[in-house]
This record gives sequence, structure tokens and C-alpha cells, in this order.
Amino acid sequence: MRVLGVDPGLTRCGLGVVDGGLGRTLSCVAVDVVRTPAELDLAARLLRVSEGVESWLDTHQPSVVAVERVFSQHNVRTVMGTAQVGGVVALAAARRAIPVAFHTPSEVKASVTGSGRADKGQVGTMVARLLGLAAKPSPADAADALALAICHLWRAPMRSRLAEAEAKAAELAK
Repeated sequence: MRVLGVDPGLTRCGLGVVDGGLGRTLSCVAVDVVRTPAELDLAARLLRVSEGVESWLDTHQPSVVAVERVFSQHNVRTVMGTAQVGGVVALAAARRAIPVAFHTPSEVKASVTGSGRADKGQVGTMVARLLGLAAKPSPADAADALALAICHLWRAPMRSRLAEAEAKAAELAK
């Protein structure tokens, strides 16, 4: 399975593509960030992110897109920008009939480091180890995007089994 992980942000939107699956080793296909200048208006910044994400979707043809779920922050403006970028990413994937999964930051951290409270340095170190990279991806947004892809690869089978069990329970309840 190929997963495009996206760490949404207006200034830097991290993008990382990872191949993996049951019994398969993880491999990094590509990683980068889409940057937008703060002096541009919001619509122009969202357009730049959209163009970057659409190019990655067309180039790398992921099976699924994993996006970081917006969480509560002290800065409402940052939360709004992050949510808007996440929406742009989900829309671009939906236009291509690519499923989108959202993961919380603590889910992602726990998946790659074993602790939901890991810092960005720990996440970057573990991403490099898990993917066999010579160095931590930089900036941290790039490492976070790869971590999202890894998290999804590891959690998707469990989510599928839970959904099947819930469907079977609902059928039996009828």
C-alpha cells in the first residue's frame, strides 16, 4: 500500500509518501514541503498548497491519504489555517476517489515512538530509523508527514478489522 502523509500547514505543508503493508518493510518514496509566503492572501496560499498536493497525488498515485487531524491550540488563527489546508487536501484526494484518513498527533507519535507525548526530535529520529534514512527528514513538517503515513500503514489493518466486527455486530442485532 502506498500512503501520502500530509502534515497540514499554511507556511509549510509537509508531504511524505511511504510504501508498506502487512509483512512488508517500510520504504520512503518521497518527502518534501510545500511552502507559502506569509505575505500572500489566504486564497493564494491555499491555491499553492492545493497545486502542490495535486501534483503529488498525480505523481505518486497513493492508495490513501493520511492527514493530521486538527487539534486544539492556543492560537485560533493557526488552527484555522491548518484546518483549511486539511480541507484542501481532502478535497484534492476526493476528486481522485482516493480515501482520506485523519489521525491525531498523539496517535501518530504513539505509533512511531511508543509515546503519544514524544517531541518533534524523537519523531524525526524514529522516522529516520524506521525508514532506514541516513538523517532525520528536515524540516520537522516533512518528518511529521512521513510519520503520518507510517501511522496509517500500521493502524489501517486494525481499523478495518474493527469496522468489520462492528458491521457484523450490527447485522446480528437486526
